Amino acid sequence: MPDFTPQLQNLIKQAGIPSLKALSRSANVSERQILRLRRGEVEEIRVSVLVKLSQALKIGVEELVQNFSSMDKESQVNLIDNNKNIIKSNDKELLKKITELEREYLLLQQQLEQQKDQLKQEFQQESLEVLESLLTQLPTVARACRENPQLPASNILPLVQKPLEQLQQNWGVEVMASVGEEIPYDPQFHQLMDGTAQPGELVRVRYVGYRQGEKLLYRVKVSPA
Repeated sequence: MPDFTPQLQNLIKQAGIPSLKALSRSANVSERQILRLRRGEVEEIRVSVLVKLSQALKIGVEELVQNFSSMDKESQVNLIDNNKNIIKSNDKELLKKITELEREYLLLQQQLEQQKDQLKQEFQQESLEVLESLLTQLPTVARACRENPQLPASNILPLVQKPLEQLQQNWGVEVMASVGEEIPYDPQFHQLMDGTAQPGELVRVRYVGYRQGEKLLYRVKVSPA
């Protein structure tokens, strides 16, 4: 009895299939059909199964019959000719499935783009609602400052500070340290603006840092104490 196992192993390797059992799963055929293929009993295998195997191995049905058959050439040609309609039907079905998958893929892309735009609009709307007081009052305050340069900054700070703090809270952004505070130097979270410092030495905060959850957004800018 002929053994076509080596040829089949070469083909599954080229197709990126790890084993004969994996070929059975990939082609959705029984291991008995794989055994028939290894024995060269192509004429005992249904054409629909041959089509599945050829698709899994990424070769044509005719090539599959030629490579795994102990029949003479004339018998091989007759087998293929007698079942060409079935083979064409399966090819059409495969093409139809591919077309449907492409259509579904394009539809999903469109849906994702729409969701992306919608989320962007919602994000912008929520941010604008928080900043509403700043956006509406800042131009008035700016004019008042131009007309009265002596206007105390303490009157203006709450207008800017409150909405920004609300925005930070909504986004889960945490302020790291306070301006003027002396803290142990940690190069992972701190950035020296001048001088030198060893880890653990006291440094003075000049600009606060920010983090969002476990993500570091901006390091604290410090100088030697």
